[in-house]
Amino acid sequence: MKPIWIVDDDASIRWVLEKALARDNLATRSFANAREAMAAFELETPQVLVSDIRMPGESGIDLLAAVKARHPGLPVIIITAFSDLDSAVASFQGGAFDYLAKPFDIDKAVSLIRRALEESLREASVEAAPAETPEILGHAPAMQEVFRAIGRLSQSNVTVLITGESGTGKELVARALHKHSPRAQQPFIALNTAAIPKDLLESELFGHERGAFTGAQAMRRGRFEQAENGTLFLDEIGDMPFDLQTRLLRVLSDAHFYRVGGHQPVKANVRVIAATHQNLEQRVRDGLFREDLYHRLNVIRLRLPSLRERSDDIPLLVRHFLVQSAHQLGVEPKRMSEPAMRYLAGLALPGNVRQLENLCNWITVMAPGQTVEVKDLPRDLTQGHPAPAALPDAALPGAAGTPSAVVAPEAAAVAAHDWIGLLEQQAAAMLGAGQMDVMDTLAREFESALIKTALKHTHGRKNDAAVRLGIGRNTITRKIVELGIDGAREE
Repeated sequence: MKPIWIVDDDASIRWVLEKALARDNLATRSFANAREAMAAFELETPQVLVSDIRMPGESGIDLLAAVKARHPGLPVIIITAFSDLDSAVASFQGGAFDYLAKPFDIDKAVSLIRRALEESLREASVEAAPAETPEILGHAPAMQEVFRAIGRLSQSNVTVLITGESGTGKELVARALHKHSPRAQQPFIALNTAAIPKDLLESELFGHERGAFTGAQAMRRGRFEQAENGTLFLDEIGDMPFDLQTRLLRVLSDAHFYRVGGHQPVKANVRVIAATHQNLEQRVRDGLFREDLYHRLNVIRLRLPSLRERSDDIPLLVRHFLVQSAHQLGVEPKRMSEPAMRYLAGLALPGNVRQLENLCNWITVMAPGQTVEVKDLPRDLTQGHPAPAALPDAALPGAAGTPSAVVAPEAAAVAAHDWIGLLEQQAAAMLGAGQMDVMDTLAREFESALIKTALKHTHGRKNDAAVRLGIGRNTITRKIVELGIDGAREE
């Protein structure tokens, strides 16, 4: 984490803030004037900037303007005189995160800086694009058509609608479209509109002003602003609430929007790529999706084939995922025997590529030998039932490889991959024994297993694990402490 910069011509204020932040193990760097801070920005940037408003030479407002022009996502806290209302207003108009009125309470000042720090880390987590676009594999003719379409669209900024079943790789294709577009050096921001509660989605998309609603203690940029000059990927667009569809249509047609609670238009130079597994035409006929928005999004349609349509690619994908999974766990990759590979290639996998990847994770953890035979595959598959598109079963409470401290003897007899049956028997055993707080006990084990597995997959990176699990950074931090989980780090 980068240090917090303090800019103030008053040495005593610099000293007090440095000592207070040091007690919280937060690194600082101090400057006596705005000019020194501006020069330092040529070489590095802080995590948060705290600046006095009135200093010899350039003022804090001048510094704020210069910083926001180059680093719009950096939280800046302005220190003002208690009675200087005009300065406070100017600070917010310039994009300040908040302001401190002199004389200030040091504990409140540290609390405010911590809030700004959390916002800065959240922004960094959202905006950090992968160093390399994940590889899209496929030799089947249906996938070659997709690759050709990406090539034809490589120099275009046109809106694209990606359709296909869940698990076919729609986000990978969106990232590839961005990587090969003129916007490749700008942010790629992804948002699953079905994963955000309706009452939060508007703020998530468009941001909000300070005081727009209860809990809005500071102005926050939404995904459109974070994706400025880049690409915004809206997954599961078919699930977007009807009233928000109107706001999205306005942005696509007018190229500007308003933050929640805001009155000033914000320009939007963003390429939108949308995706859905649903039949949007049918949703239009059912009155659940705006027809005018549908036509705005459906400029170029790219349909991804299901795995059933590209079964020739299954051996290629299996080998890739087995190597990838082994690398994540630090073990030797498993090999599929010819009969086992033929068996997998003949399966109908409703979860598509995502399900196949999860299956390879299961094989890496659970298969007994280095060469995997048909008998080593999950019983669901060998008995002709579709395998669930879920996390590897070893990551679940009570499954083989992660034994629970309270697993009942009869539960141990259940097949390791039948985790729901195992959970039911575990709950029955605990209830039958008269144990109290069964829900809390099992929920804690379940959450602990999920978080530990996510941390293992992200090599301990807490922010990445939170994104993969679909929970907030503050939530995963709290859970790690509550559950006593080790091995997590910030970056």
